[in-house]
Amino acid sequence: MTPPEPPRLLDRVRETVRLHQYSYETEKAYVSWVRRFILFHGKRHPDDLGAQEVTAFLTDLAVTRKVSASTQNQALSAILFLYQKVLEVDLPWLQNVVRARRSRHVPTVLTRDEVRRVLASLDGAFWLASALMYGAD
Repeated sequence: MTPPEPPRLLDRVRETVRLHQYSYETEKAYVSWVRRFILFHGKRHPDDLGAQEVTAFLTDLAVTRKVSASTQNQALSAILFLYQKVLEVDLPWLQNVVRARRSRHVPTVLTRDEVRRVLASLDGAFWLASALMYGAD
């Protein structure tokens, strides 16, 4: 009789996520990101990958695929979970990987003259509602 095969890596990820009582949506996301990470590096096992490969994957997400900062951070969280909780590998270089930051969008504020011109183009209930919203005179 042959010994049973050890669980596959993605099954181990699922099992560990459940053990830590993460949501089912998080489980699906983490498994998906780990799969993408492995496929990105030609199906190499994460034990054979290091800081350069993690950085290359995250850079590809940001630069080539143009994902949002929150998506990039979710991918990083999945990779950190993989190494720290599933593979139980203490890799000091993981602490130096920088999380993406959301870009700041400065709100557009109308000048007083622009507000007057907008209000001048309105009448009736539209003028009243707009004037109240702008606190205009």
